[in-house]
Amino acid sequence: MRAIGVFLIFATTMATLAAVTLIHPGTPLDRAWSLNPNAYRVMSPLSPSIGIAFLLLAVSLAIAAFGWLHRAWWGWLMTLAILLTQLLGDAFNILRGEYLRGMIGVLIAGALIAYVIHLRPLFRSR
Repeated sequence: MRAIGVFLIFATTMATLAAVTLIHPGTPLDRAWSLNPNAYRVMSPLSPSIGIAFLLLAVSLAIAAFGWLHRAWWGWLMTLAILLTQLLGDAFNILRGEYLRGMIGVLIAGALIAYVIHLRPLFRSR
């Protein structure tokens, strides 16, 4: 149960880092993009607007984490929506020809969705 909350907090941190480095490039934080230089190459020309989108994503993830960790029904629903969005993105990667990356993403997102659905009875309706 806590693992999903930790995952959401980690995702919040990563989305915030991406937002900061795309809105304010040229800081020591830019070294984080060495983990995924292709993503930076694609997204950096879209700065700062893509950075603002990442900031909105970080806020959504933080709200979902808060709701999840407090076992609120809406936190469960937000988490499920976030994972379903990830699953759709991974399916789109498959359609674009990135078969291995897309299939691994679909499998991981699918497993997380199944786990989240399994945990639904633990969340309060109000």
